[in-house]
Amino acid sequence: MKPSYVNAFIFSHRLSRKDSCPLKFSNIRVIYCQNWNENFHERIRVPRHRKPTLNDIARESGSSIATVSRAMSQPELLQPQTLERIREVAARLGYVPNRRARALASGNSETIGVVVPTLNSPIFSSTLQEMQRSFAANGFQLLIASHEYDPASETAALAQLISHGVDGLVVVGAQRPQSSWALLEAAQVPLIQIWEGRSEHDRITVDNYQAGYLVARYLIDIGHRKFGVICGHLLNNDRQSARVEGIRAALEKEDLRLARTQISEQPLTISAGRAGCMTLLEMLPRPTAIIGTADLLAIGAMFEAQGRGIVVPDALSIAGIDNVDVAAHLSPSLTTVDIPAANIGAEAAALMLRRVRQGDTKPGTSISLPVTLVVRHSTARPSD
Repeated sequence: MKPSYVNAFIFSHRLSRKDSCPLKFSNIRVIYCQNWNENFHERIRVPRHRKPTLNDIARESGSSIATVSRAMSQPELLQPQTLERIREVAARLGYVPNRRARALASGNSETIGVVVPTLNSPIFSSTLQEMQRSFAANGFQLLIASHEYDPASETAALAQLISHGVDGLVVVGAQRPQSSWALLEAAQVPLIQIWEGRSEHDRITVDNYQAGYLVARYLIDIGHRKFGVICGHLLNNDRQSARVEGIRAALEKEDLRLARTQISEQPLTISAGRAGCMTLLEMLPRPTAIIGTADLLAIGAMFEAQGRGIVVPDALSIAGIDNVDVAAHLSPSLTTVDIPAANIGAEAAALMLRRVRQGDTKPGTSISLPVTLVVRHSTARPSD
């Protein structure tokens, strides 16, 4: 049984001394090794004073260095059993790839930068989670930044990600200041827009206008004529603007007007949904239906109405847009429009990997994902 490489060096040094007794040291060596745990060479293969390397993994796994390197950078090219064996050895040795060294050698950082409006959103979390899963499976890491709907903060976040040498960038929407667009153009890396986007760049979109139209059309069809809308701030949010315009179009088709006083702009939170509902319930005549252009706003509106003793949906119908997980488990469950947030993340990751891995740099690919009305129990025909 072999001792560690450090101990092997010590023994070799001792045995080479002229004044040493080879037999004596040989016996000590045997006794010393026999007293180690039988898995010694499995547990301590690499000297503790240095990090494990690809050479160590190759030797332990019985693979070539090229194969081990491929397992770290292009795992999809290896047979599953080979990849599993190499990963098992790497985990046992505590190997962690040096991404900085690989980036210097290859010119690629194997990182993708993503800038989202907020991390305090289940809908964006779903998108990010799917992107993370897809990129991680292909050896890429995500660097995530948020700007809380502040254009200056988005510009700063983009500059920071670009300075880290990301291989690609994913941004939400197309509505941003020219300073941000100048950074994106100068970065010279693949750019993918999600949710909304300019046609000259890659984009994975959903029809936010149609989402607003669908939910308003449904409420009109079951008899509602008096509406209130709680939405996010429209100035720097093209997704929210498109949803409000879809609602407006559905109402105008029936000669119904959506006045400015019928719209309450709020931060995209549950507590803000409550505040928006308070404002709309003071309208005269009071609305029979309230649409939250994000589920969090609709949920807040439902809580506020119920807190005031207003029965949903008997006295007030409430609907949202997004179809977050909790929407189906409220009492009553929330009528909403399903936005395929996870699919947005998967499609964005797949397109980015093509751009980065295959050198497919021709921009302008546009993928539009469908939205679907989900009717539940928070809406009903108006009582009056």
